[in-house]
Amino acid sequence: MSRDNGSPSTPAPDEFSFGTEPEHLRAWLTHHRIEEVDCAVPDIAGVARGKTMPAGKFVKLDAVHLPISIFHQTITGDYVGFEEDGQQLYAESDLMMVPDLDTIRPAPWASSPTAQVIHDATWQTGDPVEIAPRQVLKRVLKLYEDEGWLPVVAPELEFYLTKTNPDPDYPLEPPTGRSGRAGAGRQAYSLGAVDEYDKIVDDIYEYAERQYLKIDTIIQEGGAAQLEINLMHGNPVDLADQVFLFKRTIREAAFTHGCYATFMAKPLANEPGSAMHIHQSLTDKKTGRNVFTDENGGPTKLFYQFLAGQQQYLPQATCLLAPYVNSYRRLVPGGAAPINVEWGNDNRSAGLRVPFSPTAARRVENRLAGSDANPYIAIAASLACGYLGIKKALEPRQAVVGNAYRSDHQLPRGLLEALTEFEDSTDLHEILGKRFSHVYLELKRSEFEEFMRVISPWEREHLLLSV
Repeated sequence: MSRDNGSPSTPAPDEFSFGTEPEHLRAWLTHHRIEEVDCAVPDIAGVARGKTMPAGKFVKLDAVHLPISIFHQTITGDYVGFEEDGQQLYAESDLMMVPDLDTIRPAPWASSPTAQVIHDATWQTGDPVEIAPRQVLKRVLKLYEDEGWLPVVAPELEFYLTKTNPDPDYPLEPPTGRSGRAGAGRQAYSLGAVDEYDKIVDDIYEYAERQYLKIDTIIQEGGAAQLEINLMHGNPVDLADQVFLFKRTIREAAFTHGCYATFMAKPLANEPGSAMHIHQSLTDKKTGRNVFTDENGGPTKLFYQFLAGQQQYLPQATCLLAPYVNSYRRLVPGGAAPINVEWGNDNRSAGLRVPFSPTAARRVENRLAGSDANPYIAIAASLACGYLGIKKALEPRQAVVGNAYRSDHQLPRGLLEALTEFEDSTDLHEILGKRFSHVYLELKRSEFEEFMRVISPWEREHLLLSV
């Protein structure tokens, strides 16, 4: 099939002006023959929570309710973070799901014609739920907008294809490709390696086209059956929405062909981890000009201040970019991932890379975030660090030349250490929201404590009969 998704065969959502008129929405649903609608809210982990309803009910745009507990649920399903200062923070109150109709898209893998719509979460008063990840990102963007700037981002999302793994005690393995062999590592940028899984890749393109999701490129990464999808740059909320939708899309395409797609940061012991690199720039709200570049084509003071903010605050925000115990298995020396927040020009060994580009596209690439991170939270955290650098007029260290892995390890080595650094960062709490920060810390501490109750194969192999 064609991999050009620039001309979708069905109208894009912005060709309709839904407004508040149900008949406009009804026309779109009729055009796509939609029978059901998935009403989704991204939770703290980036999992889609919500309800499915008949299209005839959704078109009325009546209030849809969910309990606030969906934002207090750990990745294992426990509920924590309700207590604050010894008082009951919430009494399992209902919140309202408000559809963002600009996000309506078909769900092409569904067995019956289905649409999906991303929703915002509000209290019954209409005020936004401050701990909802989509709202946390909007909060950060509002700070930039008040200064007259519009951030622009472009995520790069890495993931692995693996054989199905019904027993989690067994290690993951690469799936069998069209050659009859399992995928092999160290084949970065190999076109042949991508073609090993061409049927899955073709379905990803087809599903993306039918959802109006624009892929820039798909490449083979360094790991066995590890792929990367690069997305076109744009508005941060829109790009976070796209990552959120792409994760579901890629998993569904893999399921169709009898394998898994995983966004774990480090799913295979002897292979590189999976990142979500975030390219970031700022534009002037009135002129659209990149404010990282001056009139002579050189970097501006704002550029260096943004970069310095990343250097100073990203170590404190690491738990937002590396949210699980597994995440820190990626951020190790020799693991093809950053171990510090040094910066360099077109230097992929640094945590902060400034790619070679036209001056109008000058940007900072944050290479710390893992593909397991919630895209709304990771983008919000990264932009928050840059914002603090600007507001505090910070200055970055000199650019690193050569191998940045030889510089000191500047990042937390594990989740518990990262949580402590974030807890102490009152500046980030002010930017991201104190209540969000409190709940996030409670959730992640609970997940860490649950992990500590698990005995690993390493412990059984080396300690069982030796100590």
